[in-house]
Amino acid sequence: MTSLLDMLTADGDPASAGGYADHPPRMGFFTDTSVCIGCKACEVACKEWNHVPEDGLNLTGMSYDNSAGLGAGTWRHVAFIERSVASGGRPPQTPPSTGGSIPPYPPGGDEPPEPALDIRWLMASDVCKHCTHAACLDVCPTGSLFRTEFGTVVVQEDICNGCGYCVPACPYGVIDRREDDGRVWKCTLCYDRLGAGMEPACAKACPTDSIQFGPLDELRERAARRVGQLHESGVAAARLYGEDPADGVGGDGAFFLLLDEPEVYGLPPDPVVTTTDLPAMWRRAGAAAGTLAAGAVAAFAVAALGRRR
Repeated sequence: MTSLLDMLTADGDPASAGGYADHPPRMGFFTDTSVCIGCKACEVACKEWNHVPEDGLNLTGMSYDNSAGLGAGTWRHVAFIERSVASGGRPPQTPPSTGGSIPPYPPGGDEPPEPALDIRWLMASDVCKHCTHAACLDVCPTGSLFRTEFGTVVVQEDICNGCGYCVPACPYGVIDRREDDGRVWKCTLCYDRLGAGMEPACAKACPTDSIQFGPLDELRERAARRVGQLHESGVAAARLYGEDPADGVGGDGAFFLLLDEPEVYGLPPDPVVTTTDLPAMWRRAGAAAGTLAAGAVAAFAVAALGRRR
């Protein structure tokens, strides 16, 4: 386990902070949601390779998304984000089920008018962010969570005691416990595959290259170019999320290109390391304990002096 203080002095290199003197470049994910088609191939590949058990269907009647969100049984989650939008001035097309009728063809036209778009679909494949400053590492009492030589964060389930301290520590709500054994589980960025020179299963299965894997520095450069292309083509809302080393978690090992505000995707707009104040808290606790100890010693000395008199 690597402490927060060590992480903060690592100059954005978590593997070095974890004690790896000679290590490969930091690896990560760049997820381009602008080309995600919502096929969920990444979800299936993740489950198959990592032997993640089926966690059932979670159809709520409010979405076509059947896996609801990240958890101990879903390490990759493709969100179907359905948002109502304005019709853009086009004449509305009343569904037949409401008793209305389809507007007639325009005069002299051969095609019906384009129907109003009442729903905007945003697809986004979410995953553990493998933070530079990972609060889950700070609070794990057994060392079950550890930093790898690739800069990723992995859970060793065989030594996890199920305390659950890491669950509220994660600023993204990624880590979760399984009900059957109480241990925590999350994406490992396919640590076993990385060691064999293979890319993670989800990136391998993605048919549109929405999930891109590689050295993190190269991915950041590629993502910046992609945002520039989208802006030039008129997609002004395109933005990157989690790529900035100056953000509240020191930058994510898995970052995203979004087409709307982070909140729309269920992401915190300004994530912070939940254990940022932990060193100061320990110092204050130590000072308080020292004060109590000194007071106890003084009281004992006064009492002993009184007895001698």
